[in-house]
Amino acid sequence: MDYLIKPFRDFTKLDIIIWTGSVTALIISFAASGGGDALTLIASLIGVTSLIFIAKGNVIGQFLMILFAVIYSIISFTFHYYGEMVTYMCMTAPSALITAIAWIKNPYSETQVAVGEVRWRGWLALVSATVAITIIFYFILAALDTPNLFFSTISVTTSFLAAGLMFLRSQYYATGYMANDLILVILWILASLEDISYLPMVVNFAIFFINDLYGYISWSRMKKVQSAG
Repeated sequence: MDYLIKPFRDFTKLDIIIWTGSVTALIISFAASGGGDALTLIASLIGVTSLIFIAKGNVIGQFLMILFAVIYSIISFTFHYYGEMVTYMCMTAPSALITAIAWIKNPYSETQVAVGEVRWRGWLALVSATVAITIIFYFILAALDTPNLFFSTISVTTSFLAAGLMFLRSQYYATGYMANDLILVILWILASLEDISYLPMVVNFAIFFINDLYGYISWSRMKKVQSAG
């Protein structure tokens, strides 16, 4: 059991409060929705756990994100949110794997990645790629007759931008995911209006927003400490 507990030993009291609060809120929302699809709850629990580790710069979070992306893609497929399915299966999961490798190669300590600095050329390349991906995915999603096309397309945009910043080890990855969380809250509210069993996904991404905000604060502190050290 020690290998299961060990990753949590670096958690501060605040980490524990945020994580346990997130888990509790997700379980309550799942019960309130009538105890629907268990896969939704499993994905949500894996997701919030992933974000806590990512907020601490721990590569374990990336591997959990891969698992979350696969399960979330399946859930998205059931509601015909093909944009979400394609984004998480073909972009989020692979980028999390690539990011995990990059983090392993750039450690600050045994459990923390070195925070990077994105130069103007990096920003230019990332923004250009994001615009191109957005245009391409708009037509792909339109061809698939994806519900709520506008929000689904913006979700791709924010996901790609956030994933790129995470790969570059920038604290601004969290702001990209915060924007994405807000879009996903809207998407799943619309889905929940048709099927209440999707309510936990609304709560899930609202909680993700809080966790990503914490991630930005945490990474900003990490950057100061690492720069001073």
